Amino acid sequence: MPVTAQEAAAPANTDAPLAAPDTAARRQQIMPDSFADLVEKVSPAVVNINTTAVIEQPTGPAFPEGSPFSDLFRDFGFPMPNQGEGGDPRFGGQRPPQRANALGSGFVISDDGYIVTNNHVIEGADEIEIEFRDGARRRAEVVGTDKQTDIALLKVEATDLPYVGFGDSDAARVGDWVLALGNPLGQGFSASTGIVSARGRALTGTYDDFIQTDASINRGNSGGPLFNMDGKVIGVNTAILSPNGGSIGIGFSMASNVVGTVIDQLREFGETRRGWLGVKIQRVTPEIAESLGLDSGMGAMVTDVPEGPAADAGVRAGDVITNFAGNEIEDDRDLVARVAQAPIGEEVDVTVLRNGESEELKVTLGRRETAEGTASDDPATPDDASGDTLGMQLQTLTPEIAAELGMGEGQDGLVVRGVDPTSDAADKGLSPGDVITEAGQQPVASIRDLRARVDEAREAGRKSLLLMIRRGGEPRFVALSVAE
Repeated sequence: MPVTAQEAAAPANTDAPLAAPDTAARRQQIMPDSFADLVEKVSPAVVNINTTAVIEQPTGPAFPEGSPFSDLFRDFGFPMPNQGEGGDPRFGGQRPPQRANALGSGFVISDDGYIVTNNHVIEGADEIEIEFRDGARRRAEVVGTDKQTDIALLKVEATDLPYVGFGDSDAARVGDWVLALGNPLGQGFSASTGIVSARGRALTGTYDDFIQTDASINRGNSGGPLFNMDGKVIGVNTAILSPNGGSIGIGFSMASNVVGTVIDQLREFGETRRGWLGVKIQRVTPEIAESLGLDSGMGAMVTDVPEGPAADAGVRAGDVITNFAGNEIEDDRDLVARVAQAPIGEEVDVTVLRNGESEELKVTLGRRETAEGTASDDPATPDDASGDTLGMQLQTLTPEIAAELGMGEGQDGLVVRGVDPTSDAADKGLSPGDVITEAGQQPVASIRDLRARVDEAREAGRKSLLLMIRRGGEPRFVALSVAE
């Protein structure tokens, strides 16, 4: 059987990740005369990801009953829009579903077929196909995803695949050379180089820790690896900042030290299991530091302590957390990241500054997903914990969510997580963060309660259901259509 050029270039699998060749430039971390040797070494582990999804076609305007346009169609012998097989789908009818294709990038992290990419690359896909550098194609299954960091773990049935390993993103310095590989704009395998432009960038996520780079990253590069000069992955290419959709030299890669923890959890559990301290915090500004008599703005200031691990350990509002599990806390973001990566159920040492004195506390961390009601092993059934009703994505209100929304203790209800823009709920102004506390003038504490009120309204022949909505603690009534 003939050997492909890619197979000839790829080293024999020795059950070790691919690595950069040992050169003087690599040892000195300077720009080499060429990146070709590095690309040749690590590229066999970089893959293209092709996804397919079935999407419903949008509808257009329909003629109302008795419209003069309907008479016009009949008079001239044309089929009525959307009536029968001859109906014109341009006029309000449901077009046949179509298959949409999308492209992205990824990289192999084990010889038995585990592959890392971005969640947004495969989200909503019905089929995922991996294309390897040697042209081979394999069907992939989703092992787990994490929307918080936009990371997904896939698996193909294979053995002895070339793969790469993660490096230490914390060791990357601004100015270090990096190499981005992927499938930009669907043009096939491509390499681009640049430097680390900045570290610790945050975009919109709670756990953001992006490496900014000027290496060219475009659509299709999403999910691809960002390599250091050692051939280690120090980032997953995720986003760009651009006024026109193309690369302007500001790209962002999720740091490998964040990704590695997420991947380990997805691989073991199929979901994330982040630590939860149970506090609301804010940054220590210079003004706050001066008012407290602090020498610096290091640490995270506790603004509220709802029921949870921190409250049980004696943490109070007004405390400044300066050390967590032996690590000094720089600011509020640093604390969030360290707590998220800490093992749940284990006792950790927490140092707080209170009334000018340091106090040592021991906190047994909970699980954030359980506190938020999103864990798959929650005692509540999926029907009770979350679901879609009346054009809204809803979640049971937990004490932790209630505290975050500024609501009182003991409040029951449903949190709106999303609203279908075509729904009556959107027309009536409902938005994420609203809390439904009553339906049909009866309290609701679960999705099942709300659905029961909807069924009762329909059985009584009513066209709408009265809901009490709380936004920012302020109540108001909204009547939503219950028409099926």
